[in-house]
Amino acid sequence: MDKRLEPLFTPWKIGNCEIRNRIVMTSMGGTDLFGWMEKNHFDKDGARFIMEVAKNNVGLVLPGCQPIYNPMFGQWLHRNRKMYRDLAAWMPSFHQTGAKLFVQLTAGFGRSFTISSMMEMLYTTPVIRTLSKPVMDLDRITASASPSPNRWSEKVPSREMTKDEIRQMVESFALSSKMLQDAGVDGVEIHAVHEGYLLDQFTLPYVNRRSDEYGGSMENRYRFAVEIVQAIKKACGDDYPVSLRYSVVSKTKGMRQGALPGEDYVEVGRDMAESEKAAKLLQDAGYDMLNCDNGTYDAWYWAHPPIYMPENCNLEDVEHIRKFVDIPVVAAGRLDPYVAANEIAAGRLDGAGFARQFLADQSWVTKLMEGHEEDIRPCILCHNGCFNMCHYKGVPNDQGLMDSLHLARCAVNAETMQWKKHRIVKTARPKTVAIVGGGIGGMECARVLALRGHRPVIYEKADRLGGTFIAASAESYKGKLRDLLAWYVRQMDRLGVDVRLSSEVKDTSSLKEDEVVIATGAKARALPVPGFDKTIEACDYLTGTPVGERVVVVGGGLTGCEVAYELALQGKDVTIVEMKDDLISQKGVCLANSSYLREWFALNGTKVHLESTLEKVEDGSVTIRIKDGSSVDIPCDSVISSVGYVPTPLTKGSGRVHLVGDCLKVGNLRSVIWRAYEVAMKI
Repeated sequence: MDKRLEPLFTPWKIGNCEIRNRIVMTSMGGTDLFGWMEKNHFDKDGARFIMEVAKNNVGLVLPGCQPIYNPMFGQWLHRNRKMYRDLAAWMPSFHQTGAKLFVQLTAGFGRSFTISSMMEMLYTTPVIRTLSKPVMDLDRITASASPSPNRWSEKVPSREMTKDEIRQMVESFALSSKMLQDAGVDGVEIHAVHEGYLLDQFTLPYVNRRSDEYGGSMENRYRFAVEIVQAIKKACGDDYPVSLRYSVVSKTKGMRQGALPGEDYVEVGRDMAESEKAAKLLQDAGYDMLNCDNGTYDAWYWAHPPIYMPENCNLEDVEHIRKFVDIPVVAAGRLDPYVAANEIAAGRLDGAGFARQFLADQSWVTKLMEGHEEDIRPCILCHNGCFNMCHYKGVPNDQGLMDSLHLARCAVNAETMQWKKHRIVKTARPKTVAIVGGGIGGMECARVLALRGHRPVIYEKADRLGGTFIAASAESYKGKLRDLLAWYVRQMDRLGVDVRLSSEVKDTSSLKEDEVVIATGAKARALPVPGFDKTIEACDYLTGTPVGERVVVVGGGLTGCEVAYELALQGKDVTIVEMKDDLISQKGVCLANSSYLREWFALNGTKVHLESTLEKVEDGSVTIRIKDGSSVDIPCDSVISSVGYVPTPLTKGSGRVHLVGDCLKVGNLRSVIWRAYEVAMKI
């Protein structure tokens, strides 16, 4: 192990509970021990994930948050005694790993509850709304501190929560915590005065406008959170550890308006001055640890940092708040392990929180300890498999039902939380398999085939592996994607995959292998517009084609917006032209990612033409047709096209030929990797 990391592997205490090292796996929806958005039960998949993480040298493990009042079926968490007995039977094997377990309990989502189109229909249709209440009572689920608009939907507002409902929740927190204690769980974490969830909504002035004892003064706004810890301590004893998930600063300008890093703004939520007092108040109430980051659902990119956010984005604020309490403080949010180790050694931090890296690689801490950092499969901060709640103009949460019900899957690791569907099974009949195309899809297919005992052969027409992912990972801020590409290339070497570079295959009939996988990707779409041949395709720009100072990007989907962001970071004068009524108006892109880019463009004055189409491209300008039907000329030096891709399979799939990746259907990295895994398992 690199000696710089040694401070991460020193013991510490939360109350009287000793933790073997400073690494904390923070909670992620979908890694729950009692189920997620379903009837409460002891969840074997969640337990398997938690156990795998614990076996791999994590100090403190926090499973996915458990709602005290389950959104589905209106269940109270303390009423299902069997699942606590099942948990108690499992805990001894967990403790054999040496890790400690705190179960995270949540009061719920309030106005942050992710409303879908189906939920809008349930709520706005009176008869269905009444009939659906036993399954999903949206009026109860979305109740907040005060009447408020939902983060996702204009059609499902939040009503004010009653004092009787608050008391019910406080009681359930205490009862559930006692049952967890009796089951052998080492502590609980309360979720959350954090991220704009329900408990946080009570603390935030822009949401809480109550005039009773739960509104107004700071002490009143934090009363709900204080009553919870006091009730737990009364039920479980003062020595039972209770952590609090805590956002130091809200970083919020208003409803659905976040504040970007470095932005000059007026805080409407919790500012640092209040946080300094609130942290002390919460400590004195009985909380034994603060597990910290920043943000709200209105400023979601702080709590769920996309790749555009700076590394260690919350660390400075977390270290500042630590000066005002005597209890341990953990920082989370794009945290670099080396930086965290240095801050722990300097006494400025107590624990280091990591989350989605565990979805990409459950054994990454062990690899770090053993000096095999290059073998860690990196999280690329895409949220594409784990948390792809998507929102753009005119829609609520646009998310597939399977994604909504199965969080905590991973775009770059097809096996995570999908072990029944995706698992390596050795073959009894080894075959030689030709793979045409050495991009991510081709390499993932080769990796799984080799692990199963087959003999893959990659034919790649270029002089290096990577395919279009070379371009996709080229922007200055995409170091994590370049790490993933390096990881795949290393896997090919480690597994002894036969890689034949500069070997173009034009006809599969020339291949003598037993089976053939086509992974030739897609080609850029061309628009039937005069002068379109003058445009520079996005991938060509990303792989080195120069552009001028004034650049028009045609296409405001994710790829176009990322290209525009890179250009703007370079100081270019950028204009985005998009035919839809919003940027990144596409399914599968998490709101934390898309809202960052939309708000960054607005803050930095990037010119955006929505509901506009390209009419012609000339030397020195483009002409677009805007919403009112008129034409507008935009002077420019270069035009980059990012208007989509068309599959380009070498041949159709049939018999011994299988298609993977974008040559079958244009998708995203998740669809490429998962499909490649599945094809490799069927051969």
